[in-house]
Amino acid sequence: MNIIISNTSGVPIYEQIKEQIKAAIFNEELKDGDLLPSIRKLAKELQISVITTMRAYNDLEQEGFIVSVQGKGSYVKPRNPELIKEKKLLEVEENLLAAINAARLVKLSQDDLISMLKFLIEEGDYE
Repeated sequence: MNIIISNTSGVPIYEQIKEQIKAAIFNEELKDGDLLPSIRKLAKELQISVITTMRAYNDLEQEGFIVSVQGKGSYVKPRNPELIKEKKLLEVEENLLAAINAARLVKLSQDDLISMLKFLIEEGDYE
């Protein structure tokens, strides 16, 4: 797992760490039961505060992505496929609502918005 921190992104560092670990879990780069680097080790590698790394790990644990065992470390929590699907569906809904709100700001019609979505899906060059 290779975490890259950007100081210019405007996204808090703990959030960058959290999102990259979540992406590694979704992409199966990290599998159920995999041991994550210790909080201190990751902080040292990234040259950041231990508190920042701890915040990312605490958030990941609260969101159900990892489990921490005192004295042993933090592990990728076995995933519930339905829970993961629900979280991704919620993310899709939030992004679609943001797109709808942006379209309303520029007075884009519903038909034009749907056409744009269909075009982007058919083009298939998205990530």
